[in-house]
Amino acid sequence: MEKQTLMGGGMQSYLDFEKPVADLEAKIAELKSLAQTDQAVSIDEEVNRLSARADEALVEIYKKLTPWQKTQVARHPQRPHFSDYVASLITEWTPLAGDRKFGEDAALQAGFGRFNGQSVAILGQEKGNSTETRLKHNFGMANPEGYRKAVRIMEMADRFAIPVISFVDTAGAYPGIGAEERGQAEAIARSTEKSLELGVPNIAIIIGEGGSGGAIAIATANRVLMLENAIYSVISPEAGASILFRDAAKAQDMATAQKITAQDLLGFKVIDATIPEPAGGAHRHHAAVMDSTRDAIDGFLRDFEGKSRLEVREHRREKFLAIGTNI
Repeated sequence: MEKQTLMGGGMQSYLDFEKPVADLEAKIAELKSLAQTDQAVSIDEEVNRLSARADEALVEIYKKLTPWQKTQVARHPQRPHFSDYVASLITEWTPLAGDRKFGEDAALQAGFGRFNGQSVAILGQEKGNSTETRLKHNFGMANPEGYRKAVRIMEMADRFAIPVISFVDTAGAYPGIGAEERGQAEAIARSTEKSLELGVPNIAIIIGEGGSGGAIAIATANRVLMLENAIYSVISPEAGASILFRDAAKAQDMATAQKITAQDLLGFKVIDATIPEPAGGAHRHHAAVMDSTRDAIDGFLRDFEGKSRLEVREHRREKFLAIGTNI
């Protein structure tokens, strides 16, 4: 559940566990409103005191988030999406449409652009940030044609020696009847296969939810990173709880048992590194997260500069074969 409060920068949504911060920031908003109606009232000292308390509360809350709370943060509607990363990090962005077999899928975006002047191929799920755009992008849940489009872009990138960057943010591939009829599982498998066999380096960054095969299809990369409060799992906690416990209300227990947080997965060597988020999460600090992500991508491209196609493939192969060993 979320609570919304009108702040100076717009409407801020709060998660249940952020109630202490919501209360403090609501008081700040009330004081600022009072000051606008009565210029004689001095509020600076009280606002500064309350702001400091709110900042301290955020730090304390985000120090000890549970896996379920991280799941809520990863799904926060104000968290930056694929389009935000492209707008901040990529120039000359040229999206390409269609899989040349069935049609266009708006959930999985793909195309080419430049990162710090270097040509790159870009893949990613877009969830949308309004009712209209969420429906347009199917809440980031791609159909088979989305994954076939990803394969088409990866083949082009491989042909022209262009690195591939993936931004992963999906609850999973779309499970509709039409998607299954058009070969959803086969499309995901082909996309995963193409990711593995690329002769150019690829990096995947899980920016929110990394759900099941829908995420793996574009996250099978030389380097897999996760934002600090992102999640990566074979099934959502709610669906897992329904199957194992016959009770979706036990999603909190399921989230803990699944080990879906960036910290857990780093320990299991499923991912290579985490990208830090400021206290309060990426949804409160878009610019800071963009800077950290830019640094991570830049470091990746430098590390793989000059590597041969064989070296790139071998690195990726060894990385995935090592998962689950010597834990």
